[in-house]
Amino acid sequence: MMKKWFMFALLAIVVCSCNEKKGGNQPDLESDAMEALQRENEQLISEQEDLLATLNEIEDGFREISEAQGRMTIDRRGEGADARERLRENMQYIQETMAQNNELIEKLRSRLREGGRMNEQLRHTIENLTAQMEQKNTEIEQLRDELAAKNIRISELEEQTANLNQDVSTLQEQNQQQDQTISQQDRQINAAWYAIGSKRELKDHNILKSGKVLQGDFDASYFTEIDIRRVSQINLNSKKVEILTSHPAGSYTLERDQNKMYTLYITDAQQFWSTSKYLVVQVK
Repeated sequence: MMKKWFMFALLAIVVCSCNEKKGGNQPDLESDAMEALQRENEQLISEQEDLLATLNEIEDGFREISEAQGRMTIDRRGEGADARERLRENMQYIQETMAQNNELIEKLRSRLREGGRMNEQLRHTIENLTAQMEQKNTEIEQLRDELAAKNIRISELEEQTANLNQDVSTLQEQNQQQDQTISQQDRQINAAWYAIGSKRELKDHNILKSGKVLQGDFDASYFTEIDIRRVSQINLNSKKVEILTSHPAGSYTLERDQNKMYTLYITDAQQFWSTSKYLVVQVK
């Protein structure tokens, strides 16, 4: 059911994507633009096929784990070395398949961190898969306890279960560290700083020296840090302003309010901050 739901989500995105392309076409659309659209669609379809292939592998893994659990249910009723060996082999197979499924789910998590159109559907799918893995871990623990209760103790099984739990714990820790690293990198990439002050204030903080801005060591603590994705206007609270740093024309506007005070509106953040991540405004 989960795979069918995810396939419907993929199909919906393909249809929407194609409709968007068709709705924007004009009779005089150039051939190179059509080719670019075709390449984009082919790339999207390729990504979706890869996701479905990964989902198929994970579902096959869960099916094989369930079959091995069924075989163990039968074998634990028997006695003797042969039954014990079959139990050991099936448990080993379960552990290996669980580890493989963990790797495949991590592959999906990596795809989620890369972003794209499938983020919401993919996040929901990963949550379902993770829940299934937790359920399987619980079932395997119960099976091991039942074997122990019947004095069917296999040292290899206990060691493998401990190793699997350690692997899962390590993988979760690695995921958290990766998420923190990505979050930190994302914040750094989208960070910018601005300082607003009189000519005297800017000089006192070494931001303005001999008519030049940001030369040598300056007082970084005087600046305010912002996220360029979230801040599109800065109140300058002055009737006379001069932007001392270089920012492309057309990427911002200066507008007065009813009290004749200026506000800076950033209309194109990527372009505005492309030449400098620092904004210095001199006010009077």
